[in-house]
Formats: sequence, structure tokens, C-alpha cells
Amino acid sequence: MTRHCFAVVIGILSAVVSACGPSPAIQKELAKRPRVGLLMDTLAKEERWTRDRDLFVERADRLGAEVMVESGERDDAKQLQLAESLLERGVRALVVVPHSAEAAAKIVEAAKKRSVPVISYDRLILKADIDLYLSYDNRMVGEQQAQYLRNRAPKGNYILLGGAPTDHNAKLVREGQMGVLEDAVKRSDIKIVADPWVPDWRAEAAMQLTEEALKKANNKVVAVVASNDVTAGGAIQALEKHGLAGKVLVSGQDANLEAVRRLVNGMQTMTVYKPLRPIALWAANAAVQMAKGEKVEGTSTVDNGLKQVPALLWTPTVIDKDQIPILINDRFHTKDQIYGSAGAK
Repeated sequence: MTRHCFAVVIGILSAVVSACGPSPAIQKELAKRPRVGLLMDTLAKEERWTRDRDLFVERADRLGAEVMVESGERDDAKQLQLAESLLERGVRALVVVPHSAEAAAKIVEAAKKRSVPVISYDRLILKADIDLYLSYDNRMVGEQQAQYLRNRAPKGNYILLGGAPTDHNAKLVREGQMGVLEDAVKRSDIKIVADPWVPDWRAEAAMQLTEEALKKANNKVVAVVASNDVTAGGAIQALEKHGLAGKVLVSGQDANLEAVRRLVNGMQTMTVYKPLRPIALWAANAAVQMAKGEKVEGTSTVDNGLKQVPALLWTPTVIDKDQIPILINDRFHTKDQIYGSAGAK
């Protein structure tokens, strides 16, 4: 047995020690087919995450790895418990979509005790010794949202709907939005009448917060800078109640199917498309390499409050009604799904 294989087997043994340890046959199998953990924030609440999971699992399987998937469903304690379960079951690399950027540091700590590398997927885990960060340029997402709306409504009252306050990405998106709007706000061309954060990116919370902002502004609003498509959907529900849907500009993010249908019928103005295939495939590649004890480099670094984390960041794409063919050509949605019998909603 080579030194590398010996190290892998020893690592697996240390990770799965229990009252009844794995048999020698299972130990050998794990060494040949490494286990990778994919720990999601949610699979039940948002359309995009099931896509990430499926792409990741398919790629990792082709690379000869076994993927164990768990989802904390927006519960920090549950996500930590599931992480510990994955580690006990012998995963040799852990890919995490954190619910809370800071609470997830405990997950990283648990993994490091077992010498298991951690990839922070899409959302950055703060103040933790993560090995790699894979995402999109989230500041750019916010810049694209705000700039698109500002170009079409350079003056007037704006509502800013942030994402989950526990999600570091939401704060980066807000930074991007404010970077675009700040000079217009200082000149009083644009007035931000409300800028709440939306707990867990929930549509119902976004609807309620938009209702409150509309009341405050006497319904005189020209734009809602919604940080993703779920919050955009909630905002549009509130606008519909006041006869403002389709009249007030609304941004989004993720190119969810319902959001793209809203682009078609004019209820939503734009969304930001983040192709999932490249990030999911890169994450699977990196996780399998790490599970085999190989080193993975980033093309840049991101400060997470503890260290400069190696990172791979992709550029997002603006999608409006005229850019929908990009999604069809990428097979992100089909033409029938967008325009077919289901109709635009």
C-alpha cells in the first residue's frame, strides 16, 4: 500500500470510529471510492438548489466518488448535526451551503478535527478555516440589479429588499446595490424609502415588508431592488394588491422559472442569471480531488475574517425579456416551460 493510500484509509478510519467500526472490506472500498458530503441549506424552499445538487452528484459520480447529501432546511443546529453525521459516516471532503455565514464556522471546526477539507459553496462561511470558496461575484450581482433599474428610473422612490441577514452573500449584494445608487441618493435624485432584510429570503416576508414600504411612501415608488427572485415574487404580490405590478420596476436573481415567466408578462423587470453548471461541476471536481488528498488552488482570494480563502468566482449575467434565449440555449429552462401551455405567470 502506498503512503497516500495508507493515509486515506487511516483518515477514513478515524472519521467513522464507532461502537462497531467498518469492516476491512468497507475500508478498502472507501479508499477506492471516496465519500464526499454535500450539505445544503435547503432543498425544499428554493428551486435552484435541487439543480445544484443534481449537477454536483452526477459529476462526482462520474469521477468515481460517492456523494452523501443532507439539508438543514434553514436550521443552524440541524445543519451542524447533519455535518457531524456526514463526518461520522466517513466523508473525506465536505461541501457546505451555509444557512448562517457565522454559525457554519462550527461545521468547519468539526470537519477540521477529522482533517476533512471544507468547500464553501455559493455562500461564504465567515471566520473559519475553509479550504476553498466557489461562487459568483455577488457584489456584481447587486451592481447589475441596481444599475439596470437606475438606467430606467433615474429618479424617484426606491425600495431595497435585502436577502437573509444571516447570509453573507446578501450583504455583498447590498454593497453592490448601494455602490451604484449612492451618488444618486446623495443628490436626492433617488430616495430609498425602505431597505429591510428579508428573513431566510422568504416570499411572504418580502411581501409584508413591501406592503409596509408602500404604505410609508403612499404607493409612490418607481423601483423595488429585490435581491433574488423569491423576494421579487413577494414584492410583486404586494404591488398587485395596489395595482402597481408591471408599473414598478423589480429586479431579481437566479432566473427561477416563475421569475422568467414574470419577465415575459412584464411583472418583473430583470433577473441575474448565474449558470449553475460551471460552479456545480467545479465544486464536484474540487471535492473529489480533496477527498483523494490532492490540493486545489483558487484563481483569487476572499477575506472571510480569519484568512484569505482561495476562491473561484464567476461573472453573472443580466437577463431581461429580450435575453431569455440565453437561458433556453443553456438548457436552463426550455422554451415550452417559459412560453408553453403553463403560460407566463
